[in-house]
Amino acid sequence: MEPRLVIQFVLLIVAGWLAIGVAGFASLRRTRVVAHGLFPAGALLGLLLLGAGLYGMRAGAQTLVLPLGLPGLPFHFRIDALSSYFLAVLGMVSAGVSAFSAGYFRKGEGTPPGLLCFEYHTCLASLALVLLADDAYSFLVAWEMLTISATFLVMSNSRIAEIRSAAFLYFLISHIGALALLICFGLLQNNTGDYTFAAMRAQQLSPLWASAAFLLALAGFGAKAGIFPLHVWLPEAHPAAPSPVSALMSGFVLKAGLYGLLRTVFDLLHLQIAWWGVLLLALGLFTALFGVVFSAIQSEMKRLLAYSSIDNLGLMFVSMGLAILFRAFGMNGLAALAMTALLFQIASHAAFKSLLFVGTGAVLHATGERNLGRLGGLVHRMPWTAWAALAGTLASAGLPPLSGFVSEWLLLQSFLFTPGLPNAFLNMAVPVIAALIALVAALAGYTMVKFFGIVFLGQPREATLARARDAGIWERVGMGWFVAVTVLLGLLPVPVVRLLSPVVRELAGTDLGAAVSQSGWLLLAPTSAGRASYMPAVFLAFFAGCCGLAWLLVRRFYHGRLRRAAPWACGHPFVNARMQDTAEGFGQPIREIFTPFFKIERHTPSPFDAQPTYRVVAADRTWGWIYAPLAGGVRRIGELAARLQAGRIGLYLTYSFLALIVLLVLVRR
Repeated sequence: MEPRLVIQFVLLIVAGWLAIGVAGFASLRRTRVVAHGLFPAGALLGLLLLGAGLYGMRAGAQTLVLPLGLPGLPFHFRIDALSSYFLAVLGMVSAGVSAFSAGYFRKGEGTPPGLLCFEYHTCLASLALVLLADDAYSFLVAWEMLTISATFLVMSNSRIAEIRSAAFLYFLISHIGALALLICFGLLQNNTGDYTFAAMRAQQLSPLWASAAFLLALAGFGAKAGIFPLHVWLPEAHPAAPSPVSALMSGFVLKAGLYGLLRTVFDLLHLQIAWWGVLLLALGLFTALFGVVFSAIQSEMKRLLAYSSIDNLGLMFVSMGLAILFRAFGMNGLAALAMTALLFQIASHAAFKSLLFVGTGAVLHATGERNLGRLGGLVHRMPWTAWAALAGTLASAGLPPLSGFVSEWLLLQSFLFTPGLPNAFLNMAVPVIAALIALVAALAGYTMVKFFGIVFLGQPREATLARARDAGIWERVGMGWFVAVTVLLGLLPVPVVRLLSPVVRELAGTDLGAAVSQSGWLLLAPTSAGRASYMPAVFLAFFAGCCGLAWLLVRRFYHGRLRRAAPWACGHPFVNARMQDTAEGFGQPIREIFTPFFKIERHTPSPFDAQPTYRVVAADRTWGWIYAPLAGGVRRIGELAARLQAGRIGLYLTYSFLALIVLLVLVRR
């Protein structure tokens, strides 16, 4: 393919997704056509987009102007290394989610399957257009398409009031962010009247106005990414949406916010200021700690994964903050290391968190349960789903040799070199930040042990789980795809880092390609092998060898000399599911240690209750501290406006007359 044809090819894929959506709308209740025809076709287009994105990362920047939109406001499109990378990640996520959806949407999840197909593929097309947009007008049009289509996807089962409320909250927060982006683009065009990104790149804003644009971009894109305190929609929308939609939102819709902030800070703005990086470090670190703590105490599968996504996005903002900090001090080599960690995190999280959400969807379909307290022992009934979910769990916990470990290892490597910063306060604070990130990683591992152990291990907590059946063929294809990506990213980090070189060079001014190439494809050494290195293939071979040796020794020396007996249960005559640890039991130590994070409500039964129950609810304080007062203020303003509208016609004429007199006096002066 010629480099100049890449952007046309991507637009053809976007048109294909829209055509599939229209075909789904025309086949509203024809489940077989939608599931076995349209969603697999969408998955195929996702694979093509993955290939086009990988090719476009090295093809150079290309532009295209289409006579769409309003007169005098055509759509400007551009593809470069950054947008190509995100297009590749979008293609990877959409291929797996679409394949899984072909088996998942059997009954439409409360909405006709054809309508879901239309909303889903419109969302995919709008995401691709966001990545291609090269002017504020086309960007905001695509951004609005994304918000509306994602809102309808969240509201698939609209008969339930809680789901409608979650969709409205997502819609509201997204539009508050869109308003901030509109003002941001107004600042970036710098009174030129030219809203193309090419014109914005040419502007030389003062540090004051550049900082204002940065803060507006952080608010606008942070609302979509779920950064604290704009995260409140995320733990509500993810549990409300169907599992494939949750996978798409966590796997890529959140990344659209990261893309927008990267595009603004490292492309449209001509400078990076150190305090921007410090702000992102602080926000990202608190968001990560907040997300992982709330994730650890959840007893509902999808809500646990939603808070885990907040944790992961917080770490990505930490990586971006480090990159900005290094760029501000002219340390481009270290900025390239932090940027590589960020880009690796984006692809890694997109794969393993999508895998966990689709695995959760398979459990929901098989059992009808989402509460951890009613699950257990599913590894025997759903072995395929269990092993796939185990891969996602280990990657999310940051264990080698999977992709989650590589991304966190690269981030910690970035922190190891920060003592070279020309700022004594930052040099003193960085070890504390690195220790907190290690704490976040440990708590994430704790949470994933809870998730997998309670859902798949032990004994079934409900008798109905005996009827559970494993995922179907299309669902297995989707999960298998994400498992393969998660494993390959973990085992082949050196080729991936080389692949990221054009993107890192475009954003940070240099890259790690030459440094990692010196040690070969087996050894990942981002700076030098003498300072830090990692060999995932050797680690895997050593681990497999130890397991094989243990098996061989047991079979060779102890086979036939073992006897089987029931485990001792501390004197109890039998063991049942009620003796297993519960989700609340796992989360109780975290809830006690991090009590200031939570608004805790305890319901304690009376000794005279016929059926006593004890319940503890740990809620998010953010709503009561920030959003409830804001909602109350807006309500009071609305009530005041309603009073002004409840008068007589004579009163309205008096208002108009007084306003006219004031205007005449001001004009006369």
